[in-house]
Amino acid sequence: MNEVHPDRRMRAREAGIILGTLTPGSTNSIVDVAGVRVGHTTLVKGNGALVRGVGPVRTGVTAILPHGDDLFRWKVPAAAQVFNGFGKTIGLVQVEELGQLETPILLTNTLNVGRVADALVAFMVEQNPAIGVTTSTVNSVICECNDGFLNDIGGRHVGEQDVRAALAVAPGTPVLEGNVGAGTGMTTYGFAGGIGTASRRLASVHGGYTCGALVLSNFGRRGDLLINGVPVGRELEEQRQKREAQGEARREQGSIIVVLATDAPLDARQLGRLARRVPLGLARTGTYGGHGSGDLALAFSTAQRIPHDDAPLVHRVEVLNERHPAIDALFAAVVEVTEEAVINALCAAHSLEGRDNHYAEALPLIETLAILKRYGRV
Repeated sequence: MNEVHPDRRMRAREAGIILGTLTPGSTNSIVDVAGVRVGHTTLVKGNGALVRGVGPVRTGVTAILPHGDDLFRWKVPAAAQVFNGFGKTIGLVQVEELGQLETPILLTNTLNVGRVADALVAFMVEQNPAIGVTTSTVNSVICECNDGFLNDIGGRHVGEQDVRAALAVAPGTPVLEGNVGAGTGMTTYGFAGGIGTASRRLASVHGGYTCGALVLSNFGRRGDLLINGVPVGRELEEQRQKREAQGEARREQGSIIVVLATDAPLDARQLGRLARRVPLGLARTGTYGGHGSGDLALAFSTAQRIPHDDAPLVHRVEVLNERHPAIDALFAAVVEVTEEAVINALCAAHSLEGRDNHYAEALPLIETLAILKRYGRV
């Protein structure tokens, strides 16, 4: 266990919290899947009382790009899985129908979905002027969580320039975590939350494939938080003597978006099988997916590209043989990266004050590590 300063934020593994048994990729993030990039635009402005359209602003946008080429012309296999449908997404119907992703995935807050979608359409049409003229229209994919506790969410402060800045992320850029980008105003298990990521690299006998996850985490009740199987949230509540009165406990009504990426050769059906394992990883962190929560997963593979213009009678692809145990290794990787990405979001996020002096406290790492040590988990 590394020495932790009260004001320092760090990733779970840096603090000595080892989740799962599989080996992380070189950066333990979704960009360990070759070609994947993640960009953020973070908007923080103003303090004090809410003035609609002015602030305080605690929001942003996050872009996940499966590869660096024209995604409309070179689509990737994809699948979406909604396991708690209290959400306001755009684009999932076509992803489910065609099993393809043809734009970057953008994450933002609930009431900014329309503005972000408009900006993404403008970006895609600029790249491909034939869209809607001599070829099909474009299916923008936008997902959201509600940051209204800290942010002037009705002000819809994320605009086209912010979206373009996130999309312009350079190759090799490390993934920032915590309250950044779309995660700026989010909370997780009653603490500051937001963006988290993790990856796993399979053994060579299982193909050596990489599986990564990025989460926009905005869910959970403090007392339910589990870290490495330890009831950390309950212990923290007991220590502070702030247990919620019986019958008055706050309901779990947050949301989480989980984006999975892999370089394993999977088709849309197989990617759907990966996405359906995401709730198993979330359950390891303590959630039961309460009423009013919007929880979903998107999964894509970079192993093949589907050309937009090529229309042969037969389209041949190679996919993973599910009789090989590699598929089980991928399922295990999904569970581990989902769990660790959520915990990384908690460990990385800073305390943040937002509108009307609402306050999201950072997960107290020193106290958390002391609890884990008492249980023999660090």
